[in-house]
Amino acid sequence: MKIYIFLLLVLAVETAKAQNKQGMVRAIETCACPIKTDSSFLMTCAYLIVPENRKKNNGRTVKLPFIIVHSKNPAKKKDPFLYTTGGPGGSSLGWAEGVPMHSPIKDRDCIAFEQRGTYFAVPRLDGDELDTAIKASYRRNLNKDSMVLEGVKLYRRAMEAKGIDLLGYNTDESVADIDDLLVSLRIDSVNLFGGSYSGGLMMAVLQKDPARVRSLVLDSPLPTFIPVDQEEPHNFIEALDILLDRVQKDSADKVLYGNVKAVFRQYFTSIAKTTFFLRYLEKGTRDSVNIAYTKNELLDIIVGNMFDPSNYKNVASLIVDIAAGHHQKYMRGKLDDIFSGHQGPSAMRISVYCADQDAYNDVSVLEQLYTIYPFMKGYHINDVYKPICDCWNVPPIAKQTKQQFYAATPALLSDGIMDAACRPIYIDQIHHYMPNSQRLLFTNRGHMTGSRYFDELLGRFLNNPFEKLQSVQDDVVVY
Repeated sequence: MKIYIFLLLVLAVETAKAQNKQGMVRAIETCACPIKTDSSFLMTCAYLIVPENRKKNNGRTVKLPFIIVHSKNPAKKKDPFLYTTGGPGGSSLGWAEGVPMHSPIKDRDCIAFEQRGTYFAVPRLDGDELDTAIKASYRRNLNKDSMVLEGVKLYRRAMEAKGIDLLGYNTDESVADIDDLLVSLRIDSVNLFGGSYSGGLMMAVLQKDPARVRSLVLDSPLPTFIPVDQEEPHNFIEALDILLDRVQKDSADKVLYGNVKAVFRQYFTSIAKTTFFLRYLEKGTRDSVNIAYTKNELLDIIVGNMFDPSNYKNVASLIVDIAAGHHQKYMRGKLDDIFSGHQGPSAMRISVYCADQDAYNDVSVLEQLYTIYPFMKGYHINDVYKPICDCWNVPPIAKQTKQQFYAATPALLSDGIMDAACRPIYIDQIHHYMPNSQRLLFTNRGHMTGSRYFDELLGRFLNNPFEKLQSVQDDVVVY
């Protein structure tokens, strides 16, 4: 451990004066560990210090923390396992807490890397402006889309007042961050692990520096080449249909659930332009108020349940209950969440998502989708959407980052058949461009398939990434 810390200190001295191709400083600075893990494992914690915007020669720097959990294996491999989370906007460092329980640590050091602008990064891109506007829209029954845009404008001004360059928060910069980390730590071979958004991010790292990547592990990935804005409403419906088809087939109560898929479509189509009201007392206030809501809040409730496999058994009964007009118990819970929690996406999420998606999506395709599912029109299944991006006004990432590319790198691609965000077709498309990849389909799971069995298969894959995996569980298909 002392040797590793000494190496980091040496690297910090060496890199403090080093210049990359754009003339920007890259450095490492040791720090206290913000996350605690099993005390029997050694951890090294540090900041990677890089430019906020690599296109500016004299811009600010950002500090991106990372944690190395050291394997106890004296014969451990020299190719570590590096993880960063999805979102975009999630914090990655919490992953280190669970590392001692998972297979990669048996033979490799594991690295958790925090993306720029997220929770432990310096600066962290967050604020109350959008949250305040959203809550005000409910308290005062104002148009929610208009209030979101007002909040976004205030949010952007607040970020700029802090000196934050929002043009520096995008996938291209994050790819360069990971590349700088690997170079700074002198890692010549690495196994990359990403899920959802960071699945696409890790693919972009591979695209930039394929010789350094030994293998890729992608759970429920969103490839960079997918224009998800025009696909995600259909992704949700497709996943929901699979679940409801199972209910219709397997339920003993055919009267209640024999036609639940049609019930969902018919009811939400019938209330597409309806405004409902609920008498609600916000915690900490004395007077209750009538709060307006529409099918959008009800869709939110159903969508939320589709992202938790433990709730799958409740989705059909939830739909039947809502279609019967029994909204109140669900809406009270949703309003409790709205007023007690932080609402709206982080500034980091807005910047990254808009740079990644806005210029590469076609609104006319969405309109085609709404002719098939008219009840989805006006519903924002993602909390970042075009009018927000129009206000945020950041440039798109490089066209090359959005393009498909071929790679011989071995990859483990996993998804759940009821993934309501990133459908299994995405891992099929990735496989087309990465012929040395193999796919896992979890037939009882949705978005993010992480489980004990996934971890077991992951361990086997890392040991020999070109060897064909075999599944002994009926609900996991290897192909």
